[in-house]
Amino acid sequence: MSIGITGSGTRVPTDSQIRALHERFAPTPDAFELVYTHCRIVCELAEQLLANREHSLDVELVRAGCLLHDIGVYRLYDSSGRLEQGNYVRHGLLGHELLRDLGLPESLCRFCSCHTGMGLSREDVVRQRLPIPVDDYLAESDEERLVMYADKFHSKRNPPVFVSAATYVSGVRQFGRDKVDRFAEMVEQFGEPDLTPLANDYRHIIV
Repeated sequence: MSIGITGSGTRVPTDSQIRALHERFAPTPDAFELVYTHCRIVCELAEQLLANREHSLDVELVRAGCLLHDIGVYRLYDSSGRLEQGNYVRHGLLGHELLRDLGLPESLCRFCSCHTGMGLSREDVVRQRLPIPVDDYLAESDEERLVMYADKFHSKRNPPVFVSAATYVSGVRQFGRDKVDRFAEMVEQFGEPDLTPLANDYRHIIV
């Protein structure tokens, strides 16, 4: 795979190469439509959040991270084309492994494993008895933080929806005050996206 170099020196595939990866690993057309459309929406949300703010983020790295972050979801579809919801929390690690096996750099693989919720700590994994190795899966760079944050404003549930900040906070509160505080920090850092234009474009309601 021929890949380009971002401003920070990270090698990233082009948009068309990323789409080809989605097409390659999606088990069904419906799975491709669900996951790839979500990734495109997250990318548009991130770009909107950056558009009118001064920042030093690597925009190409953010774009690639958004478009790749959920590619591991494809590994959770069974032979009948149904998504295995019970182990959904594994999709980040599965995506990390998939990209690593393709030879992509760690800085891209981490967008998969470090975007779930407001990040998963070792304590979260143990306390919630999650079916993943005990470790920290936390966004560290501002690029990782932005991809994780933008992802919170859209859900692949059936049917897909856009998620307001207030709705997200009401749901994440069950996982601890620290998650609410972390989300608030990101609202302060990146602002809130305007969901209405995207909701109209994609015909997904806002909840």
